[in-house]
Amino acid sequence: MKEGKDFFAVYWKTMTIKDEVQLMFKTYEEALDWIHGRKIFGMKPGLKRMDWMLEKLGSPQEKIKAIHVAGTNGKGSTVTFLRNMLEANGQTVGTFTSPYIETFNERISVNGVPISDEEIIRLANVVYPLAYELEETELDGPTEFEVITAMMFIYFGEGHADVVVIEVGLGGLLDSTNVVTPVVSVITTIGLDHMQVLGETLAEIASQKAGIIKPNVPVVAGRMPNEALQVIQTVAKKNESSIKLFGEDYWSSKCQTLPTWGEQFTFEDEHIYLNQIQIKMLGQHQIENAMVALEALQIYCHKTNLELNHEATRRGLKLAFWPGRMEKISDSPMIVLDGAHNEPAIRRLIETINADFKQQDVYLIFAVLQDKAVNSMLSLLKELANVHITLTSFANPRAVKIEELESYAISGIKVKEYWQEAVADIIREMDENDIILITGSLYFISEVRQLLLKSTDE
Repeated sequence: MKEGKDFFAVYWKTMTIKDEVQLMFKTYEEALDWIHGRKIFGMKPGLKRMDWMLEKLGSPQEKIKAIHVAGTNGKGSTVTFLRNMLEANGQTVGTFTSPYIETFNERISVNGVPISDEEIIRLANVVYPLAYELEETELDGPTEFEVITAMMFIYFGEGHADVVVIEVGLGGLLDSTNVVTPVVSVITTIGLDHMQVLGETLAEIASQKAGIIKPNVPVVAGRMPNEALQVIQTVAKKNESSIKLFGEDYWSSKCQTLPTWGEQFTFEDEHIYLNQIQIKMLGQHQIENAMVALEALQIYCHKTNLELNHEATRRGLKLAFWPGRMEKISDSPMIVLDGAHNEPAIRRLIETINADFKQQDVYLIFAVLQDKAVNSMLSLLKELANVHITLTSFANPRAVKIEELESYAISGIKVKEYWQEAVADIIREMDENDIILITGSLYFISEVRQLLLKSTDE
């Protein structure tokens, strides 16, 4: 890619750094090892490190048209709906998402295609000397997420996409992505998660999410508790930003589950009416995510003079797919994967089970990270009479260990050291109409998905 290489060559020549830092990553593995070796959190929270790096890079974030998406849950699905609709309307669409499901590269993608290993090497080599120089300042070196975010802004600042849909990593106010001024901001949902970082109450968490609201930039808010919504409305008013509210400014008049797999609904706002929209993703929460995406798209098109083709938009929604979100990967036995990684997501999962699988036995395999409210999540799941729970762990240093899970082995809850063993035991026990639902951490879902899909291909 000539433009990218020219940018790198010019940038590298202008850097004045110590000789020993001029060692460049030669392989993808070297680049990835360095990225993953960065700190998860910075010693000094804030955007000063991002501002410092991006100023050195010529402020690439100012060269893109963006849609910025925050929220406790639903960010990934909303980004996917937006990407597919924009692409169907003739746009080249960049996306920045986390975490990844299959490969690291998918975090920076164009029209759903992850950037190449060679681009990862190139971008890491651009950021590396900056990180070294930054470490010599009082700001401290960049975190892993700040490195990846800088790589994303460099790439899309080079002009590889017409529009970039950017998913917030954590919170919003102090998130590394919050250096961008988007065309429209989106806040999907607000719930109790990452409380040790974002705050103990819905209002405190909403204040962090609302930090992405910029002066005079319109905002789309999804369905959320009034306590959180009031905070977002207050911040929007302070910034003189118009805000579109779920159920007031845009709404759905009809919803139904499709006989195959997915949902059908009607979308309305003051400008458009779309009847019998179909999506592949299952659950009322996915209808709501699609509606948020539709409202954001409508605003983006209005602000950028992009003509919105209704049939193309329908087609984009119908094609939208986000792995690990109520994803059916096997029919016999029926195995479904869903990354319900926190308490709000578990509540939405329970809604889906009650709506679509109430007449079946659901064998649920569950694994999460240590910073999640395991007790609360299990208490909610145990209320479902048709759900049989097996707890397990997985290969992640932050996962709840099997020894800790033993204390939950009461009231019919089983514990298995390996999820593969749990699947094998359930298959021997279940009837042909029952389902296996594997849920919890997205890192867990990623591990399971790769192995199960590999086994079905062989």
